[in-house]
Formats: sequence, structure tokens, C-alpha cells
Amino acid sequence: MPFPPGVASAAAWKAVALAVVIATAGIVLDAQRQSPVFRSGVTLVTTDVIVRDGDGLFIPDLTRDDFTIYEDDVAQEIASLVLVHGGRVYNQLLPPAPVQEGIILPGRGAPAATATPGRVFVIFIDDLHIRAADTPLIHRVMDLLPDTLIHQGDEFGIISSGKSAIRVQMTTDQNRLRAIDRAVGEAFDPRILIETATQLSSLNESRWRAHVAFKTALETVRGLEQIQHRRKAFLYISAGYNFNPFDDARVNARIESMQQVGFFENGGTRLPEFDEPALDQFTTTDAFGEVFSDSELHNELLLLVDAANRANVSFYTVDVRGLTTIPDLDFDLRTTEWNEYIRKQHSSLRTLAELTGGMAVVNRNTFREAFTEIDAETSDYYVLGFYSSNPDETRRTRRLRVEVTQEGADVRSRTHYMLPFPGASAAAPAGAAPVTPVEAPGVDAR
Repeated sequence: MPFPPGVASAAAWKAVALAVVIATAGIVLDAQRQSPVFRSGVTLVTTDVIVRDGDGLFIPDLTRDDFTIYEDDVAQEIASLVLVHGGRVYNQLLPPAPVQEGIILPGRGAPAATATPGRVFVIFIDDLHIRAADTPLIHRVMDLLPDTLIHQGDEFGIISSGKSAIRVQMTTDQNRLRAIDRAVGEAFDPRILIETATQLSSLNESRWRAHVAFKTALETVRGLEQIQHRRKAFLYISAGYNFNPFDDARVNARIESMQQVGFFENGGTRLPEFDEPALDQFTTTDAFGEVFSDSELHNELLLLVDAANRANVSFYTVDVRGLTTIPDLDFDLRTTEWNEYIRKQHSSLRTLAELTGGMAVVNRNTFREAFTEIDAETSDYYVLGFYSSNPDETRRTRRLRVEVTQEGADVRSRTHYMLPFPGASAAAPAGAAPVTPVEAPGVDAR
């Protein structure tokens, strides 16, 4: 067999062939070493964490090795760690760019460690659920913000749910806080809900107002997904929600109305049978709404909570009425029914706050102290990020737990988050959010 040019013998040919095999094996091994490691999740999950010692003081010197974050009791690899201390941002570890397919164009690198402002606030005035008579309370409470919570350099936006029509884009200009002066409450007076009880659609307007408020808050929260590696505080100013208020008083009002038109006068006074449409609780759409009102309200609140947890937003709900005791003296209503009405309103506000790692300022007059507490929470915290190791998209609700190596430390963090529905966009479409946050200094917007 003839040998290739320059190869004189069979031994030489075998040596050349062996060298080719060794070189090829080296290339394969090198390629294996350089192969990228693909993550199960492609979305960075972030949660803010507040760590305090036994004296209640924030611990600012923790590193990635001091934290362990669990998703459904499975430890996750921490991909990012940002410290915000005294309202300033110190980037300790930023996540690598996600693995992408196709042609990858050069992009902006990760921001270097900096000390840029790290506090982001949205002030949501739910004027649809604050009575006109309580408008002065809005201004009195909100006037405390410049002295207690919104400081120089903080970024904030303002939005209202109703006719006050307040829209302030994200800014650091404290003069824009004056826009709150335009807030005017326009909620229903509770008497109206009882006086209109004979109308089948008596609660439709009330629920429509709640849907508008929730939708406005939801779109704003989705807009806040653009800001990463920050604890976003959502000041939710509202009296709360109750989809079936004063149910006993409304039934009594219906009976009184029937008496006025002679409904019970056929052959003497008699109680109507259950199958008579006027009192049958299952014959009208409005009645169905009353029966399932609590579950409907619960579902709407959870939708808002889920979006907030995905965007790392914490709700701080504030009822400007302060301590609530008895109804107005000219309001003919049993005290027990009034207390139940207030309890449900406060419960809705507590749900929003507690399930997002925030705080409910309800049934208290110490607003200055409350804002000081919120100020401390939003000034000192860590933001941890990880890519989930669980690829199962059908498991939408994921429990979170954070532990630290510091003995005796108190750790406060988000308890869960939810994946978006399959095919749903995680972020709001461009221009969808009434308040569109601008890119935070030193932070990549996605």
C-alpha cells in the first residue's frame, strides 16, 4: 500500500495516525470542559431579606456563603446578592446573563459596585374606596411622607384609582408629592348600599369599583417588574374591600320595602315562602354574587398578591381612618354588623400586606410611627436571586425559605411566589402600566 507523501514507512504512518487520535481526543475533552451548564429555569427569581440581630439591629456584613435559600425545601444556588444599606445600593454579586439561543450580540455588561439610591416607592390612592368625608384624612396622613418616609434621592410614583386622576411617573423630585393634594375620596356612603337594597344590581357598582382599583394596582405592579434587585414598596391607601356589606340590614330593608307596597297583605300578614323570587337567595345573579362574595374577593386579592410576589413588590396598606369604633350616630345599624363590615375591610388590607412581606397600617392612629417602621424596612435589606432548579411549570406555587448562618438572627423574607400561567407574559406589555417605572440607577431593566 503506498503511503502518503513524506511518510517513509508503516511505523511512521502509525505514529502520525496516533498523533491525530490524541489531538482529536484533546479537542473533544476541551469542548466538554467548555460546554455551558444549562439551568432548569431561565427567569431570575428574587426576594428581599431583612436580617436583624437579637437587639433588632440590621446585620449589613453578610455574604453569599451566609445565606441559604430554599424553594419547596430544596436548596437553590444563589445567583445574585445585592445589599441596600441606609438606602444606598452595594452590588455584591450580580447574576450571569441567561443562556440565549441564536446569534448573541454584544450588550451592556453588569453594573459595577455602586452606592446609588436603592429605594423605590409607589403611592396608590384608592379614592374609589375612601369616602368624601374622609378626604381631609388623606391629606393629613400623606403630609407626613416627606418627613418620615420619602427622602431626598428616593424614587417614587403616584397613581389614583378614581376621578382624582393623579398620574405621576417615577421621579426623585419631592415637589411632585404635591399631586396628592388633588386626591378626593368618592366611595359610597354605607347608607346607600342599604337604601338601594331592593335593586337587583345594588352591589354591582360597588364591585365594579373594586375591580377598577385591583386592575389599576395590578397593571402598576406589572410595570414595576422592569426594576430588578430592589425592594419595591407599594403604599396602598384605601379603606379596604367588602363584596357583601351589611347583608342582614339589606335583607331587612327589602322586607320593609315589600311591606310598604302591601306584599304581605293577601289575606293577612304572612311570611313569604322560600321559593318566592323576592327573597329566594338563588334566583338572581345578584344573589349568587352575595353567596360567593367572599371567595370572589379572595380570588381577586390573590391575583394581585401573585403579581406582586413575582415583581418583588411589598404592599404597605394604609387605612387613613385610623381607629374605627362605632358608626355615625345618625346611622341606624347594629354595632355587631358595623364591626363585621370593618373587620372584612381590614382583613382585605392585611391579606395584601402579609402575603407580600409588607405591613398593614389599619385601626391605628400612629401613622408617623408606622411610616418610620416602613422607612427602616426599606432602607436596610438584601436582595437574593436564584434560578429555580425545578423545571416543572405545572407546579406554579413555590414556597420560599431563607436561612442565615448568623446565630440568633431574625430573618424576614417572602414566603412564596407563583409562576405565571403558561404562555402568559411575565411583564406587562409596553405602555400597559399606568405608572411606568424608569430604569433604576445602576440596574438593568428587562
